[in-house]
Amino acid sequence: MRNSRSNSMMRFNLNLDRETRGMLLGVVGVTIFSLTLPFTRMAVAELNPVFVALGRAVVAAGIAAFLLWRMQSALPSKAQIKPLLITSLGVVVGFPVFSSIAMRYVPASHGAIVLGILPLVTALFAALRFKERPSTSFWSMAVLGSALVVGFALQQGGGAFQLADLALLAAVVLAAMGYAEGGRLSQSMGGQQVISWALILAMPVLLPVTVWLGWHYGLHASARAWCGFAYVSVFSMFIGFFFWYRGLALGGIARVGQVQLVQPFLTLLGAAYLLDESLNFNNMAFALAVIVVVALGRRMNIRR
Repeated sequence: MRNSRSNSMMRFNLNLDRETRGMLLGVVGVTIFSLTLPFTRMAVAELNPVFVALGRAVVAAGIAAFLLWRMQSALPSKAQIKPLLITSLGVVVGFPVFSSIAMRYVPASHGAIVLGILPLVTALFAALRFKERPSTSFWSMAVLGSALVVGFALQQGGGAFQLADLALLAAVVLAAMGYAEGGRLSQSMGGQQVISWALILAMPVLLPVTVWLGWHYGLHASARAWCGFAYVSVFSMFIGFFFWYRGLALGGIARVGQVQLVQPFLTLLGAAYLLDESLNFNNMAFALAVIVVVALGRRMNIRR
């Protein structure tokens, strides 16, 4: 029975080309990431936002250290240290800090749409840093999808960006940098080791700062706030990257990165369920339009 199941899984795996497997893994990662803003908003409602941002990395680093020990993982090479530090700056420090600050001032649904330009910025980093060469048609779809989500944000903001949008835009740039760098490094290290070492390398700085923030601002909060903190620590900061970085390594940074265009609308659903934020027909219309653009972008040529 076990051999039959194993053989069927092998046939299924072989029937999927490399890019398709990358896209499927990317979808799983994006689904996990899509709840980051709602759970972050739950946490920062009662806890200091910078403590939430750095504390989640400290918790995830503890899990990462245990995982690397169980895997008997080798230390990163000298050539891998620099991309690991860049990855750490982007996804371990930069994105969590700026997105947590923004969630103090705008709804998760608003932040979700502003982050909709993340796929385009990720593709830009991939093209400039690693010489991936998306076709003109691919860029057209990426720009169209990003224009849709930015237009949605402007519509919701009465025709203008809010100050918190600057923090969100900084989060986008730093996340895209970390996604591109970590995705490329995953081709040689594996997604689990990339995010694990990125977390551990940041600990000498993050641990003392987190302890001081907890002592200075206090840790008194409801179970709801700590539930939000637990999700962003375990899933957003750690488990989600297993799927995401592996997907980027298999399918290409620019192409799999376009899956993120669906993330804002998964976040809208999460915000509606977890935070009772409004969900209306207009939101769903934009969601459908973006999903169509992602499907078209999936067919466009990318030279690697």
